[in-house]
Amino acid sequence: MMNMQKMMKQAQDLQKNMKVAQAEIESTTFYGTSAQDLVKVAFTGDRKLTTIDIATDLIDPEDKETLSDMIAQAVNAALVEIDKTTEQKMGKFTKGLPF
Repeated sequence: MMNMQKMMKQAQDLQKNMKVAQAEIESTTFYGTSAQDLVKVAFTGDRKLTTIDIATDLIDPEDKETLSDMIAQAVNAALVEIDKTTEQKMGKFTKGLPF
């Protein structure tokens, strides 16, 4: 049976490693694009939108719906990338835990 000091040390190491992984994710820039790359967005790992780049061809005052759809598509693509990376980096810490 493990002694209490060893368990505490392992818990502290796990916590430290999780903080490092979380900081890595937060400092990473994630990109999302719409169909044909007409809209490109960038997010930080903590889900803050930093840029939106819209192709000038897409800007049509008569067709706001298409622009809106393309922005939503790019934003959602970037958020999916954040979720995937977070799961890859943070999931290893919770794998096998009983909760």
